[in-house]
Amino acid sequence: MRQLTGIVSDRGSKYAVSGGPAASREEVDAFLKDLKRDKKFAKATHNTWAVLLPDGTPLKGDDGEAGAGMVIVRMLERAELTGQLIVVTRWYGGKHLGGDRFRHVQTCVSEWLDSFAD
Repeated sequence: MRQLTGIVSDRGSKYAVSGGPAASREEVDAFLKDLKRDKKFAKATHNTWAVLLPDGTPLKGDDGEAGAGMVIVRMLERAELTGQLIVVTRWYGGKHLGGDRFRHVQTCVSEWLDSFAD
């Protein structure tokens, strides 16, 4: 599991991104369970995630951040990256971010993809 924290901070909300291999829904569930063993991530407001399975089938979860999972799916499709789960975590800071939250999800995924390429 690779984690990048402190990616974005905006109006009190903080973002992190995590990722790792996942070839099935069972592996996604195991990854999320493992991530949430860390109390910091368990207490997060949202753990939005997506993966393109090795056969290209997209799976996603918005975890209350409507539409954010699809943002991650689209970025994985553009990167042609299968078998890698990406989780964007948000700790809500008390102020609504509107459409900026999607930009922050994109920033987090871009950071993870850039670190993955290294």
